[in-house]
Amino acid sequence: MSFALTPTYEDNPRLQSLVERLRDYLDGELAEYEAELGLTQESHYIRETLEPVWRRSRELGFYGIHLPTELGGQNLTYTELAALKEEVGASPRVLATSVLGDMGGPLRAGSIFQYATEHQLEKYLIPVLRGEKACCFSLTENDAGSDVRGMLTTATPDGAGWRLNGHKVFSSAGPFADFSVLIAKMASDGDGPDSYSAFLVDLDSPGCTVADGDVPMSGQHIEADIILDGCYVGPEQLLGNVGEGLRIGLGRVTVNRLLHCPTVLGGARRALELSLEYSKTRQVQGAPLAMLQSIQHKLADMATDYYAARSMTYDALATLDAGGSPRTEAFMCKLFVAEKAFTIADHAVQIHGKAGVIRGSEVESLFQRLRMFRILTGSSEIQKNGIARQLLTT
Repeated sequence: MSFALTPTYEDNPRLQSLVERLRDYLDGELAEYEAELGLTQESHYIRETLEPVWRRSRELGFYGIHLPTELGGQNLTYTELAALKEEVGASPRVLATSVLGDMGGPLRAGSIFQYATEHQLEKYLIPVLRGEKACCFSLTENDAGSDVRGMLTTATPDGAGWRLNGHKVFSSAGPFADFSVLIAKMASDGDGPDSYSAFLVDLDSPGCTVADGDVPMSGQHIEADIILDGCYVGPEQLLGNVGEGLRIGLGRVTVNRLLHCPTVLGGARRALELSLEYSKTRQVQGAPLAMLQSIQHKLADMATDYYAARSMTYDALATLDAGGSPRTEAFMCKLFVAEKAFTIADHAVQIHGKAGVIRGSEVESLFQRLRMFRILTGSSEIQKNGIARQLLTT
């Protein structure tokens, strides 16, 4: 894989065409739409703001593009999907994550299609593909993040179904969602190991409340708390089998661990692009900032880190496409990409100086988002634990 700030894919004409069309949409029509609404990263936008983007993205073939053709997608490989996600990450558009379906759409649903019954496909998932419904994923709790088995949300048998009680946090896309893929602990009498199951929970059900979630440091208002107080779910809402909840939930996280990396790489690429542009145009003592060796060294480090992180990520994705299971590599990629992307963002702020610390600037926004990735989808420390565990048990 060669180094390029504007990647090309001449060896894959289909992908090259998709990337070019995606760039055109992000920088053209979507940019105009956001400008009309005056959107910023910290805007409080509503469901009605997103729905036109879902529909238009579906019309253009991007919404759910990774899915099999029988579901309306183009059956993309993981590598091809990653290339598109990288373009989304490199875009300054506020609503860019809605284009491929990350914000409540097909990508948010993840791999649950394989577990869904015909009824669940028709009621929940097919409408998501059409942009008619949105979903969120609810696993995390205040005291159950990396330690998911510490969750307190329980499912207690009630007739043929269950009553859910608990409090989920950081349900991304929750403010706009119609239903949640929610993981709960099965109530027991204390004998035997804990068991967990996955449910499709209608968020307008009695006993279910969607509350404003904490605002992350990125300033985005996209998180919700899902509060359950005796919320009833029927047997038709059980996803998979009883006891498969963690496999469904964590299986999704494992794949996402690797697939989140290209989005972050896109952000790192954008930070480098902005830094190059700024250093060439910013005048210091009658000469461009880029003439300073200290700045040149930072740019060289940023480019090298981006190239290394991108190369290892796409290598792991190629293994995944070949039918392999790059579990160790996924831990490594998440760790390396998170740490190096943040370093790139930190250098970008330093290069921009005062312009880099102004609230609302693009560089400041990138810094906040890339810092978060060192924690989201498993902190860097968790990734190291995973790497060491794989090394010591293989």
